[in-house]
Amino acid sequence: MRLEADVSLGSGEGALAARFQVDEPLCVVTGASGAGKTTLLHMIAGLRRPDRGIIRLNGTTLFDSAAGIDLAPERRAIACVFQDDRLLPHMDVRANLLFGRSGHGRGIEEFDHVVDVLDLRGLLRRRPAGLSGGEKRRTALARALLQRPARLLLLDEPLTGLDPARREAALGLVERRRDLNDAGVLYVTHQASEARRLGGAHLQVCAGDSGLARAQVRPAAGAVETALSPLFATS
Repeated sequence: MRLEADVSLGSGEGALAARFQVDEPLCVVTGASGAGKTTLLHMIAGLRRPDRGIIRLNGTTLFDSAAGIDLAPERRAIACVFQDDRLLPHMDVRANLLFGRSGHGRGIEEFDHVVDVLDLRGLLRRRPAGLSGGEKRRTALARALLQRPARLLLLDEPLTGLDPARREAALGLVERRRDLNDAGVLYVTHQASEARRLGGAHLQVCAGDSGLARAQVRPAAGAVETALSPLFATS
């Protein structure tokens, strides 16, 4: 994956400026709550429009304010898990999992594997209104992992609310998708253990004294530091 961004949004308190390039299959995104991590993911996904700048994914321009380019979210081939899950309420779990998946050769075998690992087999006929928070979370993650085509997965704290056994299973699926190297992964977490395990690049979002948050890759070489950020001190 090559993800390039040089964008800004807003001014003063709550503003965000991001300038980075990621050349790893997976990039862990860290930062204090409210620093702008979700806002950054929304800009990459096409759900929020930056005030200025450019975003490129694998050489394809997703956004360029100077050139008037702003690809619609559905044209970006990006799979997302956000903190509100965003399941389709009128569809059952099976239909949600298949939504956004078109003509992929691995078909039923991959579907069955993800469903079984995330323990969703008994939920396939249920609608989101009848799911617990953890069940919704697992469904949202499964849908993102199964989406095809997908050039990038944006996973915003995807394991929130999962018990230890299911967190372990879900992490294994994220690692498997990373190792396939057919789509990049941006993975937001507050957990040092997840960051260490997943490795890859480390994109840190920090709010400065002026209220302006900045996103930058650390270190420049792209590997997570041996001594993780102080943001992980209480994890």
